[in-house]
Amino acid sequence: MSGPPRSTYRLQLHAGFDFATAGDVAGYLADLGVSHVYTSPLLQAAAGSTHGYDVVDHRHANSELGGELGRQAFAERLRDLRLGCVVDLVPNHMSVATPAENRWWWDVLARGRASVYAGHFDIDWSRGRLLLPVLDDADDEHDRLRVIDGQLDYCGKRFPIAAGTSGGPPAVVHARQHYELASWRRASGELNYRRFFDVTELAGIRVEHAAVFAETHGEVLRWIADGDVDGLRIDHPDGLADPRGYLDRLAQAAPGAWIVVEKILHPGEDLPGAWACAGTTGYDALRELTGVLLDPAGEAPLTRLYADLTGAETDYAELAHDLKLKTAQSNLAAETHRLARLLPAVPNAADAVAEVMACFAVYRSYLPDSGQDQLAAAVQDAARRRPGLAAAIEEVDVAARAGQGEFAVRLQQTTGMVMAKGVEDTAFYRYHRLLALNEVGGDPGQFAVSVPEFHIACRARQHDRPHAMTTLSTHDTKRNEDVRARLLVLAELPDTWAAAVRDWSVRRPAPDQQLGYLAWQTLVGAWPLGAGRASEYLHKAAREAEQFTSWADQDRGYEAALDDFVAGVYGDEALLGEIAGFVDLISAAGWSNSLSQKLMQLTMPGVPDIYQGSELWDLSLVDPDNRRPVDFALRRSLLAELAADAAPPIDDVGRVKLHVVAQALRLRADCPAAFVGSYEPVNAAGASAGHLLAFARGGEAITVATRLLAGLEQAGGWRDTIVSLPPGEWTDRLCGSVHSGDTAAGDVLARLPVALLVRG
Repeated sequence: MSGPPRSTYRLQLHAGFDFATAGDVAGYLADLGVSHVYTSPLLQAAAGSTHGYDVVDHRHANSELGGELGRQAFAERLRDLRLGCVVDLVPNHMSVATPAENRWWWDVLARGRASVYAGHFDIDWSRGRLLLPVLDDADDEHDRLRVIDGQLDYCGKRFPIAAGTSGGPPAVVHARQHYELASWRRASGELNYRRFFDVTELAGIRVEHAAVFAETHGEVLRWIADGDVDGLRIDHPDGLADPRGYLDRLAQAAPGAWIVVEKILHPGEDLPGAWACAGTTGYDALRELTGVLLDPAGEAPLTRLYADLTGAETDYAELAHDLKLKTAQSNLAAETHRLARLLPAVPNAADAVAEVMACFAVYRSYLPDSGQDQLAAAVQDAARRRPGLAAAIEEVDVAARAGQGEFAVRLQQTTGMVMAKGVEDTAFYRYHRLLALNEVGGDPGQFAVSVPEFHIACRARQHDRPHAMTTLSTHDTKRNEDVRARLLVLAELPDTWAAAVRDWSVRRPAPDQQLGYLAWQTLVGAWPLGAGRASEYLHKAAREAEQFTSWADQDRGYEAALDDFVAGVYGDEALLGEIAGFVDLISAAGWSNSLSQKLMQLTMPGVPDIYQGSELWDLSLVDPDNRRPVDFALRRSLLAELAADAAPPIDDVGRVKLHVVAQALRLRADCPAAFVGSYEPVNAAGASAGHLLAFARGGEAITVATRLLAGLEQAGGWRDTIVSLPPGEWTDRLCGSVHSGDTAAGDVLARLPVALLVRG
């Protein structure tokens, strides 16, 4: 298929959902109305991988998915259905968790710097040997080392032995290698190879080298040349030494392919204009859609409640800075010290580097092309915070502005790691004013987005990147779109929420107030939520927060108290009834938000993506919860039952959401020109006009969506509010009603909180 997709549908492939299974689902996706199937990574991943981001061999399709024959059959199935294919691609790193699976890594361990693959990885050889932090904490670790079949064995994991050393005792063998087996605890401070964030099992590769690019991309480029793949989603471009150069090379190698990048933009930040891609994967659109459905009047009372209930710091910017600094000095200390070694004449270089990285307001700069202002702001803020480091910070600034120098390149690669680990994986689990805002690409310190701001953002996207992806849920989001939609209602009913949560917190206190407030929001947002899922999520959240327990140092006492808290909540039938009753109170407004954000996402500028299963209500939390099996048989049967212009009632399954999704996708197929055409706000007037958001696409389709339903009902409904439709008759694709001219909002939205109007 040529040109950008009309829409995509994300599938997570793994051994239990392989090429054959995906092929079976493809017919349903075609009936739903998507134009392209969008898959998780397909190259050979580590054995048992559930996601595919741990690639070990770029030469062929993943054998656990069905290998090359399975891939070809899948491609043929998509062609038969006239569906395109977009594939997730991982250019930044490879899995080295099991050395024997990765022939490049194995050769580097066996030959050291003499390996032909030594330059494929980003390794600092100044210490002489490669540090492998794989040993556990047990006292008898070295007693577990064995020489078996000419290889070094540790608990079943094999490592090569250099020529001439086999046969000696393990301690002697170990001493002669090109690598050093060490405690896993040494990774954060001593690791000497670049990794993906703080994951030591994923080693960074140097795709900026032409040979590495060719070897890692050759197979996928063949799929594109053969017409099996139409587009690529590029994972984590911020980890690359030269993102712009990489995208230029990729565009030249795959002319005509649709390429989007998983670039997370801070509010107000733009994608570098010179990048050869269609745009981002859509976290910026997610932020706008969430914000425009949030009541700004709820900010002050929710802030007070959060402070009163938890005693927590309410200045999110300061919290984020402090946790980024902590990350740079602890989890990512090895990366910070590697940067400092590049400034040998600068006293306190490590402290200065860490502070500058903590002060970055965005993930990274792209010097010399762009990012000078972000760097200047970070340096200025760092000097303000640490005047005693002013001279060292100035040296960091000078070295960073060199653009393509080693320090500048590595600093830019590392600031994104600091942001991701310090903010997404830590601050988001410590700052709980309103969990709907704690999302990838979001800023929990910023509250609502106004309707005019939303329209400005949509017009900018239409002008600058009309074929960028838009999204509401991904495999990386902290909670599914429908959970966020329900939680947004709390801002409309802050007093009701405050009374309920204060009472619950007294009756069933959590091990700490922060976790308790996280738990109550999670239960309300994802209800009905079983005890097992709740417990798994709260354990993960507590460890990510790194306040009382962590992945590295689990506090058994604290986690036992957490288990007692969950057991107490789920053993209290009266309390569970009250939680269910509160959810009943806000669910209608939550479903309204779900439908509004979904229809807007499917019709706003950009290429909309649907994450697997989210065409029905999906109250999933962060992974692995959001990677649970999807019941496609149910979705197929429900889709077959839907009538074209008769919306089903709102129920607990989400038939109405499936109806909205299918009708919007099919309209994009029927009228493709409308959705690459103009974007124009549609005006509303009257007492409740602020509760309506509407826009026209290409003069042929109009989206009408309800905002703040709880407040709308409190105010008495739509009353005299009208929608000013352009000349002509407009038929609602969702319900079949016909409207024209200045139409009462209550008539347009009599059946559903959304309408999709088509000319004629």
